[in-house]
Amino acid sequence: MKKRFLSVALAMGLVASAVTACSGGNSNAGSNGKLYVYNWGEYIDEDVIKQFEEETGIDVVYDMFETNEIMYAKLANDTSAYDVVCPSDYMIQKLIENDMVQPLNFDNIPNAKANIGEQYWEKSQDFDPGNLYAVPYCWGTVGILYNKTMVDDVVDSWDILWNEKYSGQILMQDSVRDAYMISLLRNGYSMNTTDPAEVSKATEDLIAQKPLVQAYVIDQVRDKMIGEEAAIGVIYSGEAIYTARENPDLVYVVPKEGTNIWIDSWVITKGSKNVENAEKWIDFMCRGDIALKNFEYITYSTPNTEAQANIEDEDIKNSKVAFPDLDSFPSEAYKYLGADGDKLYSEEWMKVKSAN
Repeated sequence: MKKRFLSVALAMGLVASAVTACSGGNSNAGSNGKLYVYNWGEYIDEDVIKQFEEETGIDVVYDMFETNEIMYAKLANDTSAYDVVCPSDYMIQKLIENDMVQPLNFDNIPNAKANIGEQYWEKSQDFDPGNLYAVPYCWGTVGILYNKTMVDDVVDSWDILWNEKYSGQILMQDSVRDAYMISLLRNGYSMNTTDPAEVSKATEDLIAQKPLVQAYVIDQVRDKMIGEEAAIGVIYSGEAIYTARENPDLVYVVPKEGTNIWIDSWVITKGSKNVENAEKWIDFMCRGDIALKNFEYITYSTPNTEAQANIEDEDIKNSKVAFPDLDSFPSEAYKYLGADGDKLYSEEWMKVKSAN
């Protein structure tokens, strides 16, 4: 599944699969050709790729990345290596600022404007002003997952992650921005602050919390909570949907101080050699039936209103975990903080991780 901000660089798990359906000429000259796609691992129904190839005659070369940073490094070396990629909010801003992606021609992507909900376009302007470069693909929140048989306190605040009653039963994300988001919000600061004093205060609180934490993990939050190895964990909403299916005692909450709204979106690289095919891909992904198929496979929320309307499971369709009203709680999207901001957070996070 997707991983957002890891504390250390992971080895690149690059998996490629090229499936040929029909042959053709250059994609910018006709309807066939190649398309090079770069996406998160396990972030699409593989049948969708095959269906796209069958319907368009375009051969898809599909590679996967584990972190935004791995993806960025690849594009920084050569923006023509891929045609269409799916970064997260703050990384899209960084790609835009470094002239590594190109503005979209929405005349060639009609399903985007027709099917993507207005609230997702509005939130996307935090990192893509004017909605010029990116089309939302999946989105979600970061919140608290707790086991109602193991937690007897009201869970409505990030403060519970500092409650000594649950020492050794708390799982934190091994993620720089997610960990700091929590600590900053509970102090009333912006999750995008670059004020050294505010970040330092968040560091102090995270160090104070550390003795209570069972583990700093990513995907393991899901499995540990399902297996009742911990009482409380920080988790992405898409993962929470899955855990509730596996263990009905697990409850997901967005704390009253607010949270991060993350959005992963399709963009076309500045060096794309197959722009028309990239546009066809994005338009295809914005079709209601395709968005629904992907949602049912990966469980991360879709911004596609047609897909939402056609979800058959009424519990999921009406779920406030999968589809909350974004105006019902404070939220921000992560923004790119610049080189100085990245350095500040990295240095402060090292203090947390090295603390006894």
